[in-house]
Amino acid sequence: MKPPLLSATDISVTFGSGDARVRAVRDISLSVGDGESVGIVGESGSGKSTLARVLVGLESPEAGTVALRGRPIFSGSQAYPGASRREVQMVFQDPYTSLNPRMTALATVSEAVRFRRRCPRAEADGLALELLGNMGIGAQDARKKPRQLSGGQRQRVSVARALAVEPSVLVADEPTSAIDQSAQAQLLNLFNGLLRRGLAIVLISHSLAVIRYLSSRVYVMRDGAFVEHGPTERVFTDPQHEYTRMLIASIPSKALRAPEAGALAASRVP
Repeated sequence: MKPPLLSATDISVTFGSGDARVRAVRDISLSVGDGESVGIVGESGSGKSTLARVLVGLESPEAGTVALRGRPIFSGSQAYPGASRREVQMVFQDPYTSLNPRMTALATVSEAVRFRRRCPRAEADGLALELLGNMGIGAQDARKKPRQLSGGQRQRVSVARALAVEPSVLVADEPTSAIDQSAQAQLLNLFNGLLRRGLAIVLISHSLAVIRYLSSRVYVMRDGAFVEHGPTERVFTDPQHEYTRMLIASIPSKALRAPEAGALAASRVP
């Protein structure tokens, strides 16, 4: 049987020591197939971002294994060695802090293009401008630094940088939480287009509307563990766990039906 594109098996992460030890992630397992969108939803502090960092190799689990196409991502202390490094990319929650403030949008994306293709700067700049254009960032804005761009533009630059290395999986950690409501729908439509083109996405959010709109399967996370998972529509229409039922009941039904700006704001888990 063909292994999943990306999988995590029995992942646990603990921070601190002694009486201050906190188990941020507890015995988590999940899988993502080629071109699939998998959602992870839960309250702030439930362990979602820690799990995201483990999936992309920024955090080492104390137990368990993350594998890309069946092969563990860690070789010694290095995650995603060799050519596999480009295959799993991350879009962070805060686009401002994840971008180099001294580099223009063009330079940021061009650098990633050169990493992938080993091409001359002029060629990389041309490809970067094309990629940014596909994200809705024109040539004039491409020559601006992060502080000169809106939150939505910065997040789209972050997505362009991630896509520049031609990944197989995009891990998006709360991608809509730090941008204004008018930019949220634009970003979701962008992700929807990427899914149609075959990119796999792990979408981490406390917005139930975002998860329902983009994900084919969903994992519900509480206190570092998954309490429920399954096809998205089944989980939303027939939740089995009391916590899932509580989350869904706390959101106005209108907010769960469409990824409109107002609905997104109303559908956030506390």
